[in-house]
Amino acid sequence: MADSLDLVNRDPNSLNDHLKVQFEDVFGEPEGARSIDCVWKLSYTCFNCWLGLCYKLATLFYGICIAAEWGCEFAMIAFYHIWYITPMLRVCEINCAVFKKLMETCMGCCLTPCCEACGGFFIYFKK
Repeated sequence: MADSLDLVNRDPNSLNDHLKVQFEDVFGEPEGARSIDCVWKLSYTCFNCWLGLCYKLATLFYGICIAAEWGCEFAMIAFYHIWYITPMLRVCEINCAVFKKLMETCMGCCLTPCCEACGGFFIYFKK
């Protein structure tokens, strides 16, 4: 866990590189289809104002609750892995090791003599 919170770089692992919400990523006028400059400038200002306002209000009203829910969700995932899944995998490994030993013993007792006997037929064949 990080000792301090980085308030400048809030996505250090680039989790949301796919999410583009800048004006230039949403709107673009090609050559030959241009609005009046003042409309373009006001659209830019309006877009950024409402984007910032709505995002800030949504995070204010919902962000803390959603973060708490995700914290609980990841806590439960950690709990299940630590106290249930990892021990069950260890039980499976232990049981499979016993089964492996049993299979090796059976193969060694039953199959190895047959293979050695069949190999005796071909021992005298040479190029």
